Amino acid sequence: MAEQLRLQIEALPQGYISHKKINGREYAYYQWTEAGKLRSRYLKKGEREAVEAAIGERRRLQEILRSHQLGLRLEAYAGQLSIGYRMAVGIQDYDRLIERHLFYVDKTLLIREWWDSENQVTLITRPRRFGKTLALSMIKCFFSEAYAGRSDLFEGKRIWQYPEYQSLQGRWPVISLSFGGIKGGDFAVMKAMIKHVLAEAVQNVLACVPEMNETDRSFLERFDFSMSDDMAQMTLHYLSFYLQRYRSRAVILLLDEYDTPLQEAWLAGCWDEMMAFMRPLFHFSFKNNACLEKALITGITRISRESLFSDLNNLDAVGILSESYEDCFGFTEQEVTQILRQQGLADEETRQQVRRWYDGFCFGRTRSIYNPWSIIHFVRSRQFDAYWVNTSSNALVADLLSHGDLRLMDSLERLIRGERIRVQISEEISFRDFERSEEAVWSLLLAAGYLKAESADRKWQCVSLTNLEVQLMMPGLVRRWFAGAGASYNRFVTALLSGDLASMNGYMNEIALTCFSSFDTGVSPSETSQPERFYHGFVLGMLVELRDRYELRSNRESGYGRYDVVMIPREEELPACILEFKVQSRETEKDLTETAAAALRQIREKKYDAELADRGIAPDRIRRYGLAFRGKQVLILGEG
Repeated sequence: MAEQLRLQIEALPQGYISHKKINGREYAYYQWTEAGKLRSRYLKKGEREAVEAAIGERRRLQEILRSHQLGLRLEAYAGQLSIGYRMAVGIQDYDRLIERHLFYVDKTLLIREWWDSENQVTLITRPRRFGKTLALSMIKCFFSEAYAGRSDLFEGKRIWQYPEYQSLQGRWPVISLSFGGIKGGDFAVMKAMIKHVLAEAVQNVLACVPEMNETDRSFLERFDFSMSDDMAQMTLHYLSFYLQRYRSRAVILLLDEYDTPLQEAWLAGCWDEMMAFMRPLFHFSFKNNACLEKALITGITRISRESLFSDLNNLDAVGILSESYEDCFGFTEQEVTQILRQQGLADEETRQQVRRWYDGFCFGRTRSIYNPWSIIHFVRSRQFDAYWVNTSSNALVADLLSHGDLRLMDSLERLIRGERIRVQISEEISFRDFERSEEAVWSLLLAAGYLKAESADRKWQCVSLTNLEVQLMMPGLVRRWFAGAGASYNRFVTALLSGDLASMNGYMNEIALTCFSSFDTGVSPSETSQPERFYHGFVLGMLVELRDRYELRSNRESGYGRYDVVMIPREEELPACILEFKVQSRETEKDLTETAAAALRQIREKKYDAELADRGIAPDRIRRYGLAFRGKQVLILGEG
């Protein structure tokens, strides 16, 4: 049987079909690997269905052969990894995935690890799109009395091999809610959204307890969308009380994306108001709640205890450096290998590319976790693309980077070049420190999945960009800084490369008016405000877009001093550029012309072009620019 199957498989095409859009029309291509190289052939209109059928037949026969060799039925093999082969995107309800026999990687042992822990309240932080919402849905389906008798959802799963857990299924009152939709608007709007979520939780409880007497029902019905702040903060406390009264069991409380309203409040400038509202809500729900059995909270960031969890001494906070739950979110190397094999994508070239694009996340001791969102999209489309980074506005990260100083922008530029940097991090994030602490910024980037930690030290970490997806995203975050400048940003870069000094001055002043603030630039140069560092970081951020054409070097020694920025061309036809920044000293310089001239003079006297000469770049290819700043005014003088 095996030999016959092999002959049938060899006679069928082994690649996959991809699609490309050309001039608005979509074309189908058959792609396959031959002699280590990726080949491609255009499919004519009538060929596509036949090729698709042949590829599908090859995969079916490969699975039958593999199952035969392992001595397993194909269904048993599929059940070990997932239910069914159809992959759905965006379905985060566990019961729907299982009932429809859709693709699902078995993460049910999370239930056992969480339930066996001695912690009453657990906070787990992971990057977005890593299965947190699906995990909470799975826990709800396992424990909630609303799913009593639904053992079919877990039979054959890894949790079902433990008989003691089979008796726990469907026996607890569960309150499950999400703050993931609390986005946009001012504090009043976001607070109203939270009250809406809480009021929906009340209605769910009322629907699940039809035997509730009229007095108790009337009391809970007062917790509607128009409830007062005090009532909102006590909602989950009272729901726990009444559920225990009627179900004779303490309550399991599940809260997804707890930190979304806090991040949005920071961006909207209403952090203090949101914290004042949220802190009592968390206190009465998770601390001062005698009717609470266990609680699980998920989010991206671990807000510092003094901000939100100041009196929750019963909280177990599990960040990405913790060894708990380290393989419960995202796909492990073994799981991805099985997925690719199952989908006929197990050739070595594809596996290496998958690692390059989507691997790199590190949780606890597990150093190789793949992005599940991107893996699923890749398997569906058979095309490598940045799927994960396009699922969010990245607004908070972009906002923090846009206010970064010279040192932060220089570190970011090194990361984009593929280097590792050593930074100080903390698993607890204090939003108040964002404006004055690089540690808070790097900690957020690590927690959000944009950086990977390459050491086990919890205080100091060697970090790099997580994978190719993130590397492709970072220049876009830098561009966001200049979004308000519109076309002026692109035109400034074009003018710089062409040596058009007049246009450089015009566009740079337009950008300065749009993007600079008096807080950033300071009113005069001083050691405390260091506005020169701001201008340096700002211009360096603009130039990051040119990293494919230039090697950007900042604040390095050359000649008799340290230059601000040198642009070393990667192509012979491009000019080399030296940029020196100076903020006008009103005591010694009467206007910006004197300041810009002093910057040019410094370039010459300190021989900042020495490094370029050492690299064999001719003097006539070197341009020198002195950039003078005063608040939102800029003057650029040039030579060469």
